[in-house]
Amino acid sequence: MAAAGVQPNAFTFSAALAACSLAAGKALHSQALRLGLAGDPYVGTALLRASACTPNLVSSTAMINCYAKAGDLYAARAVFDRTPAPDAVCWNAMIDGYTQHGRPAESVALFRRMLRSSGAAMPDEVTLLTVLSACAQLGAMESGRWVHSYMSTRKCGSLEDACAVFDGMPQKDVVAWNAMIVGHAMHGNSREALALFSEMLAAGLRPTDITFVGVLNACSHAGLRHGLLPKIEHYGCVVDLLGRAGLVEEAYELAQAMPVKPDAVVWGSLLGACRLHGKAALGEKIAAFLVAAGEANSGTYVLLSHIRAAAGDWEAAARVRILMKDGGVRKEPGAAAMEVDGRLHEFLVGDVGHPRSAEIYAELQALGVLHEEGAAAGGVHSEKLAVGLGLISTAAGTTIKVVKNLRVCADCHGAMKLISRLTGRKIVMRDRIRFHHFSDGSCSCGDFW
Repeated sequence: MAAAGVQPNAFTFSAALAACSLAAGKALHSQALRLGLAGDPYVGTALLRASACTPNLVSSTAMINCYAKAGDLYAARAVFDRTPAPDAVCWNAMIDGYTQHGRPAESVALFRRMLRSSGAAMPDEVTLLTVLSACAQLGAMESGRWVHSYMSTRKCGSLEDACAVFDGMPQKDVVAWNAMIVGHAMHGNSREALALFSEMLAAGLRPTDITFVGVLNACSHAGLRHGLLPKIEHYGCVVDLLGRAGLVEEAYELAQAMPVKPDAVVWGSLLGACRLHGKAALGEKIAAFLVAAGEANSGTYVLLSHIRAAAGDWEAAARVRILMKDGGVRKEPGAAAMEVDGRLHEFLVGDVGHPRSAEIYAELQALGVLHEEGAAAGGVHSEKLAVGLGLISTAAGTTIKVVKNLRVCADCHGAMKLISRLTGRKIVMRDRIRFHHFSDGSCSCGDFW
């Protein structure tokens, strides 16, 4: 075609690149640049595909990064799996992709595969940091300790271990102080968080905005006294604090008066407060505003349904669910995870696929915590199933640790308190909002979550 003097167009290049080796592809890329066709989306896509399909470590790693950042983990993994000898950078790109997009189990599994691989790639600081982040998302204590064998310090989803690491640090920067203050606040240890804040000031360190997120979560307004302009996280903490205390109208007024636009977290806190304190009219008003503004998500509809149900308007609650279905709005399915002997076990609502499901249900039935579902297994929430596995698979007195992807419901919260009293077990559950420490029939949150 070129010899005949016919000038190629974008279609020519996109078709020819599909049949090219890397060397020929580079030549065509140069010609496309000269003709001003390299910016065409079809030509650009063909160039990317040619690079990705070529067994070249640098290009493959770049493609994995691109796909992972775009959230296309399937495509990223496809490129990774056909990379013949990935180095640490290539492994890190794929492991980090899973971690950053909420798939920590795959991240940890790939790290284990990295250690078993016969290649020369060894985990580096980036690998370990990424995997530890995945362990924290999972609440996988044993996996975190396993990763610790490659490091000189230990960091995992246990407040006790975090305190031990913190206390043993000879030099503590503001990041370390912030981590402990926020950690104590998340676990409901308000006094400890505020005491650490005072120690931090006494040590001569200047607080940052992250510091005050933790401090405000521990029920303090100190952020306005240190010369920092409050950010949306600080306003959000105060809105949440007022709402939980029953001052829902004041919280709503603060949200409206904020100098920055309230985000989904702020509105979610307000809707949750409306549900908690029976403010149905205000909840309806907020939900209607979010729907009209196009900012409603599945959580908005679910909270609105709960608000209407709490007010006794069951028909209106059902209409919200129908509205969600008709509008294609899907509620995120509830899931919980529990680690036993280094292996992660994940459950969905009503799950019966676990090899020990019969034992789990029998244990929960014996404890009397399946009353709201009756004999039907389809309604048992995932966190109950995870705790049930912990009860039958760990020694008496062992603390049971569970991670829940959504906010724990009132029924399951009550069930955890009952289980902790009946079995003498301590249960630590991290839901979407905070950590709950159940012991002897009570929770660290004081039923205030």
